[in-house]
Order: sequence, then structure tokens, then C-alpha cells
Amino acid sequence: MILAGKVVADYRHAKDALANPAAKAKQQAFQNAKTTFERIEPYGKYAPDFREKQRALRQAKRTLDLDETVAAFRLAETQLQDILDQTGQALAQTISEEIKVDAGNPFFTTKGCGGACHAS
Repeated sequence: MILAGKVVADYRHAKDALANPAAKAKQQAFQNAKTTFERIEPYGKYAPDFREKQRALRQAKRTLDLDETVAAFRLAETQLQDILDQTGQALAQTISEEIKVDAGNPFFTTKGCGGACHAS
């Protein structure tokens, strides 16, 4: 049912849309900036052009994040992950209330205290 659903269809469509040249160019620019920055990151402010490379990485990330195709893919990916998390939680609860399921999403809520639990 999940595979035949609209969320999976939207995810597949969004993933296929990432193959467009503009999105690929932005992904490649980000990857190049990331690789360049990672090479000098251990040296921190003592590395030549540290700030410039850090800014270039942030700019490439922002450009990638603001791309409509990439944003649509991330939204579709999050929606699919939510369904998978809920399905996993439902399956685990069917077996036993004591089974803990790592949803991977810090905003995923389950029955119980809803994230407002405090250790004594």
C-alpha cells in the first residue's frame, strides 16, 4: 500500500526531477566547496583563506537549499520518512508496548509524555 501511495509517487517524481542540469550543477558546486573546506577545516583560522572557503561553502549550501527542485525532493523525502516512521512504530506497538523504535526524526512524537519527560 505504501509503494502504491501518492507519497511514494511524489517522492519518485521529485527524485527524478533532481536529474535536471541546474540542480546537478548546484549539487556539484556544493560538493566541491565542501571538499575544499574539509581539507582545511582541521587547521581552523590558521589555514589560508579559511573564512573565504567557509563562506563559499555556506553560499553553495544556501544556493542548493533554495533550489525549488531540491526543496521539493527534501519535502517529499521527509513526508515518506514520516510514513515509514509511523508504520514502524505501529508495527512495534502491535507486538509490544515496550519495543522502542528509533524514528530518526527528533520531532517524531509517540504515545507517552510527548517529549516533555524529565528524568528524576
